[in-house]
Amino acid sequence: MPQWFDRDMRIFFTGGSGKAGRHVAPYLAQHGHQVTTADLVPLRDPAVADLRVDLTDVGETYSALAGLARMDELELAQQPAYDAVVHFAAVPAILLTSDAKTYATNVLSTYNVLEAATRLGVRKIVFASSETTYGVCFAQGERRPQYVPVDENHPTVPEDAYAMSKVAGEVTARSFQARTGSDIYGLRINNVIEPHEYAEKFPAYLADPSLRRRNIFAYIDTRDLGQMVQRCLEVDGLGFEMFNVANADMSVAETTQQVLDRFYDGVKLSRQMGRDETFYSIDKARELLGYAPQHSWRDVLPDPTATD
Repeated sequence: MPQWFDRDMRIFFTGGSGKAGRHVAPYLAQHGHQVTTADLVPLRDPAVADLRVDLTDVGETYSALAGLARMDELELAQQPAYDAVVHFAAVPAILLTSDAKTYATNVLSTYNVLEAATRLGVRKIVFASSETTYGVCFAQGERRPQYVPVDENHPTVPEDAYAMSKVAGEVTARSFQARTGSDIYGLRINNVIEPHEYAEKFPAYLADPSLRRRNIFAYIDTRDLGQMVQRCLEVDGLGFEMFNVANADMSVAETTQQVLDRFYDGVKLSRQMGRDETFYSIDKARELLGYAPQHSWRDVLPDPTATD
């Protein structure tokens, strides 16, 4: 059974300057944690300590995890250890560098972080996987889910280098958990949306729902992603688990039935769904972690299907 704790933690956060990390790392700091980011680019947030670390270098990774983060830690009687690692660092998509570089960077950095963290005695690790592992997002041509809503039991058979690297990371994390007994939770994060992007991007999504087909019509607000990581840090005793991460509704205005009819005709419906419910199931995160997303594009934009 999971155990729930409310405590401040010393957290080693990789990828703090990325699109998700630059929101989630400060979110954790605002909730009382001492957060150190490890990245090639500093976050430069006054609430967070920055370390420049090449995580593909195992020596740098070990040294950073074993070392001090801030000058005031010199005043402590002994060097503090990290309570948790949150690993978000990665080449974050295809087409940013070569496929080989994407795969090698992501797989090696994940291995290095997991090895260093577990050997140094860290008992809680949260790492970023991806919606792309289900093989829909970056497929050549169209791929449809085997069933909807897509849950964590759906096969992960991607064809692109980025998603392959994320599946490899999941396998590696499962193996380190089996070796050490640490709690290692993986997050299959959907399309990350910053609050300002509702006004910038969502009008096009509402006008043309097909733009969201590759994301299984889902999204995750950075603030709710922060909440998800916080819940992972607070819940102990689950061992190894993978969680989908998305908001509760779809990123389009069409109803569930309209999306089913237009895009998923012939795809198995595994259970009944709500009118606007995400096709990227978050049931497991709700049940095991108490995850409760708070944000929606509907808080910012008018729903074109709403009636008075």
